[in-house]
Amino acid sequence: LQVAVNSVEEKRPGAKEELFGLLAHYFIMLTILPLQVWVPAVFVSGLMSALIVTPTHQSEELFEDYQPDWVTAQYQSTRNAVTTNPFSEWIWGGMQYQLEHHLFPSMPRSKYPKLKPILQKFAEDNNIPGGYRESGEFEIQKMNWDLYKRVAEADAVEGAPYSRGHGQLGAINLGFSPAAGGLTGKLG
Repeated sequence: LQVAVNSVEEKRPGAKEELFGLLAHYFIMLTILPLQVWVPAVFVSGLMSALIVTPTHQSEELFEDYQPDWVTAQYQSTRNAVTTNPFSEWIWGGMQYQLEHHLFPSMPRSKYPKLKPILQKFAEDNNIPGGYRESGEFEIQKMNWDLYKRVAEADAVEGAPYSRGHGQLGAINLGFSPAAGGLTGKLG
């Protein structure tokens, strides 16, 4: 809500309508729907967002060095999900076209399917390493799970701030963050 309020204060076009829409949404949700409906809905929507957004961003390896060619970097760092039915197409909400979204973020998602063959041809014509990357909607979920597993089982990075069991806030509060001058990773 703070972003919407700031947008109204900055007189951004359409900001008032967006703010009123958000207020109406929450008013209806908090007054008409019982607590037993909207609290689980918030958690389920968060889970669905995580299951849809992370696979298309995290299924590829990260770059060790700076990538001067932004377009090629987008091809190499994203993977699209191939949906199998209209319900899947709807539930993914356009995120199955991750490359299209990264290259053309302001394009309406309804146009992404028409853009796909153009980007496939571009990758082929320009010898983009890895080409146009896509996997089935369940395969990409499995790839993401395997990545999380590899990260969880990996050895600690030498010199990284200690965070096991404490998270970022714990590391900052304990003085282990780079901003606090600490990278020892030792307690006390």
